[in-house]
Amino acid sequence: MSSFLEVKDLKIHFPTDDGLVKSVDGLTFNLERGATLGIVGESGSGKSVTSLGILGLHKGKGADISGEIWLDGEELVGASQEHVRGLRGKKMAMIFQDPLSSMHPFFSVGDQIIEAYRIHHKVSKAVAKKHAIDMLGRVGIPEPQRRVDSFPHEFSGGMRQRAMIAMALSCDPELLIADEPTTALDVTVQAQILDLMVDLQREFNSALIIITHDLGVVAELSDDILVMYGGKCIEYGTADDIFYRPEHPYTWGLLGSMPRLDREPTERLLPIKGSPPSLINVPPGCAFHPRCPYADKTEGKAKSEVPALLETEGGHLVRCHLPRTQRRELWENEIKPVLETQ
Repeated sequence: MSSFLEVKDLKIHFPTDDGLVKSVDGLTFNLERGATLGIVGESGSGKSVTSLGILGLHKGKGADISGEIWLDGEELVGASQEHVRGLRGKKMAMIFQDPLSSMHPFFSVGDQIIEAYRIHHKVSKAVAKKHAIDMLGRVGIPEPQRRVDSFPHEFSGGMRQRAMIAMALSCDPELLIADEPTTALDVTVQAQILDLMVDLQREFNSALIIITHDLGVVAELSDDILVMYGGKCIEYGTADDIFYRPEHPYTWGLLGSMPRLDREPTERLLPIKGSPPSLINVPPGCAFHPRCPYADKTEGKAKSEVPALLETEGGHLVRCHLPRTQRRELWENEIKPVLETQ
């Protein structure tokens, strides 16, 4: 039985004057209805390009796209722009990182929700406006009858994000993609927005993809986590796998650089040395090897061979040249004890 969303060997490359930008380079994952996938990684790892690719927003914009994207039995990479456009809103929707730049400044919030709803439902404007008011109320916007006529700039950051969620959910999409949905919000509003997304996902039984660099967000929400680096998946597993049994040095670095609030800090955070690679000039071999403290333990393979994404156990996948026994020993004896003192 196939999954609701299946991405197979997805590649999204952008030809430029400086060279080929390999933003997504062979990505594969599945997602079931009602489940949540967290995609994490530093800026430039290919997270947002992946989400826009699923929605078909790179079509006709000079991108070289290959592989397969199956949504509820329909293949989207080979489908026409018109067909994919018809699926956006009804079948799949997105909550963008910056609602102020994603919403039209000249139209009221209500008008924008009304337009999205009427594209997929043959109803009058009055019926659509009542639906818009209901949606704004459901996402926690006070006085929705009045605020439905407000413009985006008249909302606070948290209220704009709620309005964006109302717009995304207005047509009951079966796949919801949230791209850094809480980045610009303070922590109390972040918690409210995340709780809201979880409640609405349960209500609609949507498949949910959360794209973020914040491991705290994915720890709270995700069933499975996909760690991206240099346009590739370098580790994939359940939330427990990634947080309690991680096997890739990059994932160790992400965990080491995450502040902890559940214990008294005794040492500084451990940043990952160096910078993410250019997606035009991805390092040969393992893309992480210039920053990896264990690259010299691979007998030169890290610099010359691209490691395969292999299963360690129970669906936990890792792309690393270090033998599994060595990775487990490093985690248990070197990495984990240090993280537990942070």
